[in-house]
Amino acid sequence: MLVQDIMTSPAITATTSCSVAEAAKLMLDNRISGLPVVDANGALVGIVSEGDFLRRSELNTERKRPWLLEWLTSSGKIAAEYVRTHGRRIQEVMTAQVSTIAPTAAISDAVRLMERQDIKRLPVVENGRLVGIVARSDLLRALSRALPAAPLSPEDAQIQAAIEAELAKQSWSRNGFIHCHVASGVAELTGTIFDERERLAAKVAAENIAGVTSVRDLLVWVDPYYGIALPPPDAEVRQA
Repeated sequence: MLVQDIMTSPAITATTSCSVAEAAKLMLDNRISGLPVVDANGALVGIVSEGDFLRRSELNTERKRPWLLEWLTSSGKIAAEYVRTHGRRIQEVMTAQVSTIAPTAAISDAVRLMERQDIKRLPVVENGRLVGIVARSDLLRALSRALPAAPLSPEDAQIQAAIEAELAKQSWSRNGFIHCHVASGVAELTGTIFDERERLAAKVAAENIAGVTSVRDLLVWVDPYYGIALPPPDAEVRQA
């Protein structure tokens, strides 16, 4: 299995001019612990993670050394720490030296690199441009898909097949990015949409299939212009 088979694409990113507050909100809103940092051309220039926000002046968590260690520490190192604890722009607090991986690399290579570097995520770069990110959560999802699943009941299998057939007939879903899984009558919609109106259309398509008791919306919306991915608002469950 290759990195491109499990990576999250497009990746949610920050720019160098993004403020620390904006980056923190973006991470919280999307429930992620790190952001690749790109320039205006989409080239990777760094990465910022929760660890970069641990020591902040606003939290009064700056590093405090005994006076002797402070005296022995170089002024340049102390100045660099000041920038990281007081900087307001991502370019001032990000890590510029970033380990990356190619989309065609094996996921075993990604795991080996993450273990060796003791990191939780790897930006995926192709021809100098960021094309995605692979994190531990992506590996967990891949493992979940690889493990034997509980067999569908005949009823669930028929319902799922009917929903998939309905989606396949519609022009707005023929791109193949909307998927459905049915268990105990609950239709779970996953995948990617590029227009919010497709979300409601997919829900309606599932609700109209006999045997569906509720619909769980796990569709991720991707802005086709900016490449920003947003998770479903509430992982909403709609009763059919």
